[in-house]
Amino acid sequence: MEGIQVSVDKAGISQDISIIRVGGYIDTTTSAELERALDSLLKAGVCRVIIDLNNVDYISSAGWGIFISEIKGIRERGGDLLLARMMTDVYEVFELLEFHYILKSYDSIDAAVADFDQGESGRSAEVPIKEVENLEPKDIHAINEAFDMAPNEEATVEDKVRVVALANPEWGPSKISKELNTERFGFLRVGTLTIWKMLRDMGLGSRQQRQDMRAMED
Repeated sequence: MEGIQVSVDKAGISQDISIIRVGGYIDTTTSAELERALDSLLKAGVCRVIIDLNNVDYISSAGWGIFISEIKGIRERGGDLLLARMMTDVYEVFELLEFHYILKSYDSIDAAVADFDQGESGRSAEVPIKEVENLEPKDIHAINEAFDMAPNEEATVEDKVRVVALANPEWGPSKISKELNTERFGFLRVGTLTIWKMLRDMGLGSRQQRQDMRAMED
């Protein structure tokens, strides 16, 4: 998925909740469009906003920065900015950066709308609202076999990331990072966001892309 798509809908009992639906990647080249959509709502007096991230595969530091920079002003006006339907991989980064202590997230749009309509928003997110499934290795032998074809001394960082990602397509960046920091991979330390960028550049940014690529190579 290239670029970014942004649309805005209304919701809630009084139709005063704006839902910004986003698709694609939110990074330094695309975040400006999302920021414009959000600023437009705020200038119009809208302070109850839900960001639907169901179709977002990747959020860079620039994207997260938009949400963090806007949240204080929105809450001071009695509103809130809620996140909904994050993919597991995106949520892993969200949790890793501990944004769940600042922003509230929901599994569904309905749950976020209900929070607003029940008057429970506007408070800081003091505890995580959503737990990420603790994925376990499903095919460690695939890692062994694949890495045997790319020895430590010859494989690049990208090679190692690709091997681990395709061996276990359901693993997110944080799980891949932990696997790389083992003896087999030379205790390689690679940040989660760096792994995200590598996967995206290799066309493996989403779980489905990794599953499809693995199926092609099997």
